[in-house]
Amino acid sequence: MTPEAPVFPIFLKLGGRRVVVVGGGKMAASKLGGLLHSGASVTVVAPETTPEIDRSTAIVLRRGFEPSDLDGAWYVVAAATPEVNRRVAAAADERRIFVNAVDDPSNASAYAGGVLRRGGVTVAISTDGHAPALAGLLRESIEELVPEEIETWVEEARHQTSRWRGKGVPMAARRPMLLAALNRLYLRRGIDPYDEKDGVGEGRG
Repeated sequence: MTPEAPVFPIFLKLGGRRVVVVGGGKMAASKLGGLLHSGASVTVVAPETTPEIDRSTAIVLRRGFEPSDLDGAWYVVAAATPEVNRRVAAAADERRIFVNAVDDPSNASAYAGGVLRRGGVTVAISTDGHAPALAGLLRESIEELVPEEIETWVEEARHQTSRWRGKGVPMAARRPMLLAALNRLYLRRGIDPYDEKDGVGEGRG
């Protein structure tokens, strides 16, 4: 990928798919929870590993990295030294596998963003690997904006989407229809949907 090219944002379904993490330190451990939560079958390759990794359900190979470790993998996380990360990146490129090199954008073909999960909604923010701390701060700011009842919104949106598909409602018409449906949820509870604290409306001003 050309350094100047913009990234293409996407969410991966890793359930049941093989993912390799190269490195056994704190950075590797910080990536492990999210990968296991996604249902990925994770293999960690590292001469030494943290207790957190040892307690996880990941398969651990306590040795140095070998290119063949990536055979059959769908996604790779390189969280080792720059030299090892370069070897991982080269092996991944040969196999057409995307690799997230932690805090090492020059060896990465994929960036992991700051992630917020709540009530069936996932928000991820990326700075193209250049400012991960900023991505984390932005995630925390967005977290304050996402309402606690977002799960109710998701359930209503799923219900409405099913109806719209059955009726052939075009995509362009669905957003205002969804806004109206969410507003009705608040009205049934006796709440002003345009209240700044509680509502989902776009404001009266």
